[in-house]
Amino acid sequence: VVNSVKAVQLQHYGGSDALSLVDVDIPTPGDGEVLVRIESAGVNFIDIYMREGHYQQSSTYGSALPFTLGMEAIGTVVDANGDSRLQVGDRVAYCLSRGSYAEYAVVPAWKLVVVPPDIDSNTGVALMLQGCTAHYLTHSLFPLSAGDWCLVHAGAGGVGQLLIQLARKRGAQVITTVGTPEKSEIVERLGADHAVLYRETDFFEAVQSVTDGQGVDVVYDAVGKQTIASSIRCLKRRGTCVNYGGSSGLVETVSPLALAEAGSVFFTRPHLAHYMADQVEIQSRCVDLFEAVGSGALSVTVDREFKLSAFAKAHARLESRGTLGKLLLRIG
Repeated sequence: VVNSVKAVQLQHYGGSDALSLVDVDIPTPGDGEVLVRIESAGVNFIDIYMREGHYQQSSTYGSALPFTLGMEAIGTVVDANGDSRLQVGDRVAYCLSRGSYAEYAVVPAWKLVVVPPDIDSNTGVALMLQGCTAHYLTHSLFPLSAGDWCLVHAGAGGVGQLLIQLARKRGAQVITTVGTPEKSEIVERLGADHAVLYRETDFFEAVQSVTDGQGVDVVYDAVGKQTIASSIRCLKRRGTCVNYGGSSGLVETVSPLALAEAGSVFFTRPHLAHYMADQVEIQSRCVDLFEAVGSGALSVTVDREFKLSAFAKAHARLESRGTLGKLLLRIG
């Protein structure tokens, strides 16, 4: 019987040196929870925001130290704890439950999705946090339709690649910013109409030129601090700026008057959790994503996989903003 398992825990807020690989007792599922043996965990910017302490006051994502990092994984049910829907041996994936940088995790049963056999494990993980983010952004927060123009920042990243594909699937036209010609090729292959090399070209000017001065209906911005002022200016009258992350630093202030001046535009800073609020919403997003992959309409790119013990390298890779797709910790 396994009693002690490996987990990556945050001891204090800071850089990746604040994390350590420790032995912990195998967790026991409480009421409504299921024990999962983890195969792979996703590495995401939310892990870095948590590690740095940005979410310590958040009622949605805050937690007392020390805690095991990681917000998504794929694995196998080892104790269904009496749940009527799940069985021991089911291959399941989930996101927005803390503790996935570990060999075992307890997860609320309602957050678990049974992964169809035709979806490989790496794809299964990538469709959780990143897939569901791209899904709610394009289907719920600003439901794209044919003829809409959108600007996707960081199009070659994990969420960016999925955003481009889902936006195209809904008939929208996509302008995206990327850092290198290599990334430009990636996004064009995924169906982006225009790739802007933001280091060489002012993306605001590029948007004006591509849209004949009209601007875009929506900007999906996870770069944050460096881009947000220009993102807001890129919008059509009454357009929407969605700030869903901050790879260049989190946005702390937006002036209401700037929104008026930009054309009475809307600004929102959503949390994925509020768009994954119950089992029905989670299941419907995931089923949609699984079907899109199954039909060939959506593909997932894995940037690279690290061992659990190489968590610091994985964080450094993400923080370098050089990733081309999904970053994983291979655990089981």
